[in-house]
Amino acid sequence: MHTSNTITMTSHPSRKPTLDNYLDNHYVHRSNWLRAAVLGANDGIISVSSLAIGVAAASTSRDPILLATMASLVAGALSMAAGEYVSVSSQTDIEKSDIAREAEELAEMPEMELQMLAKIYESRGLKEETAMLVAKELTAKDALAAHVRDELGITEMSQANPIQAALASGAAFTAGAVLPLLVTLLAPLSYMEYYLYVFTIISLIVLGVVSAKTGGAPIGKAIIRIVIWGTIAMGLSALVGYLFGVQV
Repeated sequence: MHTSNTITMTSHPSRKPTLDNYLDNHYVHRSNWLRAAVLGANDGIISVSSLAIGVAAASTSRDPILLATMASLVAGALSMAAGEYVSVSSQTDIEKSDIAREAEELAEMPEMELQMLAKIYESRGLKEETAMLVAKELTAKDALAAHVRDELGITEMSQANPIQAALASGAAFTAGAVLPLLVTLLAPLSYMEYYLYVFTIISLIVLGVVSAKTGGAPIGKAIIRIVIWGTIAMGLSALVGYLFGVQV
């Protein structure tokens, strides 16, 4: 019995927190791709649903609604991916340009750059002597890295990745847009707008929960924010359809 107890105790050692495990509890490293994914999924759900509701409000048959929904899905996914790639690439170009300019300044006026770095650390709470010591040590190790991080505010976590953002955004848009497409395929034509609205709100709530959990943010605030703006967009789209009243 004594041997069995010993084996049981040693086979389940207590898990002590390590520095790596502690850092894993933070979510800021997910911010770039999560932002693109949430934006894409939200846009896919709301824009395609809103378009489908607007067309359904002015249509007496299913075919125009399906056509508009499918066209919106394809065009929206491609546009989202392309737009995200272009915008993030522009951000990357700016970052690279600033880094190159900083490297030139370090080569031309190293002493002034050292003083600037020390002032940054001093403004963050270090004493003047300590700030200068830290600046000198970091400069000796990698001057450019120190200035890129502490003067320009560019880190590995904050640096943009155009391809990652484009793929996440385009795929998320497609995933979000599939729901209104399924609704337009399966829901009764006479109540199409209401089915689209209800299922879109449900999808937005799910998206709010998933994005909040993935990013470690408050769930309630994410749901309220995403549902309110989704409702406004769909309501205005339906209003446009009813006001024009064109039978298609």
